[in-house]
Amino acid sequence: MTYRLHHAPDNASLCVRLALEHLELPYETVLLDRSAEAQKSPEYLRINPNGLIPALETPNGPLFETAAILLWLADRHGRLAPAPKDPLRGAFLKWLFNLSNTLHPLLRLLFYPDRYVAGQEAQADLTTRTRRNIAAQIDILNRAAATEPVWRDTSMLHFYLCPMLRWLPIYPKNQPEWFKLSRWPALDALARHVETLPAGRRAAEAEGLGATPFSDPSDAIPPEGSPT
Repeated sequence: MTYRLHHAPDNASLCVRLALEHLELPYETVLLDRSAEAQKSPEYLRINPNGLIPALETPNGPLFETAAILLWLADRHGRLAPAPKDPLRGAFLKWLFNLSNTLHPLLRLLFYPDRYVAGQEAQADLTTRTRRNIAAQIDILNRAAATEPVWRDTSMLHFYLCPMLRWLPIYPKNQPEWFKLSRWPALDALARHVETLPAGRRAAEAEGLGATPFSDPSDAIPPEGSPT
């Protein structure tokens, strides 16, 4: 079967595109026009009732939630994650869910503070506290990437984390620079590795992300659709 990835450029669907490309799986993309809130359309809500990006149509029905899609693909195709009986499986799962439950929600707070609190002062305070919490999480991930065996081989952890490392210095727009990946050398090396993979290059070209999309990102210039 050819998978169908419902996506928007430079969104969380990028994590899934990286995995599909690395696994060399046949897939087609279905562009969601965020400017028209296509992700809230009745048609898309039948696939992902949360109205969020991404969703992946599979032989077993549609999947949503980035971590769930990545884990399903890894288990179905036998690559990019330790097998269930592998001694590293537990470590893989704890970091996968850390990315999903801790870091990814912090990015949503950073990018959309107005959805969580009202008033400019409260939003500015939330942004300050969120940046501090993100930096603490990145510290933790940097130590793990430098020392834990589960991070040594290319896996779904890399494909989930690298897009988030990309977004931190460039979103939201018109904000003072606060995030420099070189401060975290293990993650900087990880990002440089992923962007040199064939899958990383193909995904970057497909979404207009430039030559160094994860280690030194710039604004996306996608051939179709809009990141926002």
